[in-house]
Amino acid sequence: MFNTMTVTKTAGALIGSLLFLLLVSWGASSLYHVGSAGHAAEGEAPAQAYTIPVEGAEEAAAEGEAAGETVDFEALLASADAAAGEKVFGKCKSCHKLDGTDGVGPHLNGVVGRVVAASEGFNYSEAMKAHGGNWEPEPLQAFLEDPKGVVPGTKMTFAGLKKPEDRANLIAYLQTVQ
Repeated sequence: MFNTMTVTKTAGALIGSLLFLLLVSWGASSLYHVGSAGHAAEGEAPAQAYTIPVEGAEEAAAEGEAAGETVDFEALLASADAAAGEKVFGKCKSCHKLDGTDGVGPHLNGVVGRVVAASEGFNYSEAMKAHGGNWEPEPLQAFLEDPKGVVPGTKMTFAGLKKPEDRANLIAYLQTVQ
């Protein structure tokens, strides 16, 4: 009942139909694309076709920046929540461990108060070795905000924690881990 020609025709019709659907889908998605074109960097707003000026927006942005600069980190650290810091540490777990062994990054148990680049056996970048100092809460929070800005040339690829509360909670948690 089935011969080679019938099987070939059936397979050709099926494959042709799938190819047609694929091409129509590709054409339609290029014509009727909804959403960002994917040309903006992560965290960056996509380019706008037009903008609507809003009175007072510049002053509000300047006030927000000024408010961000005047954060009293010592007071924030004093009221920090170590349990919330443990959740924030979830972002660090892929590279750092708390059991005394090094992963992609050095272990972080006992890091608060430790000399910078002092984890035995970990191969630090030359920039980190040259940085010097101790990981006290204030330098640690500056590094956690912008690692590449504080230590240019560091191997750490993490973009940083932008919220001061997250940095304070994480440091409070790391202070409990020895």
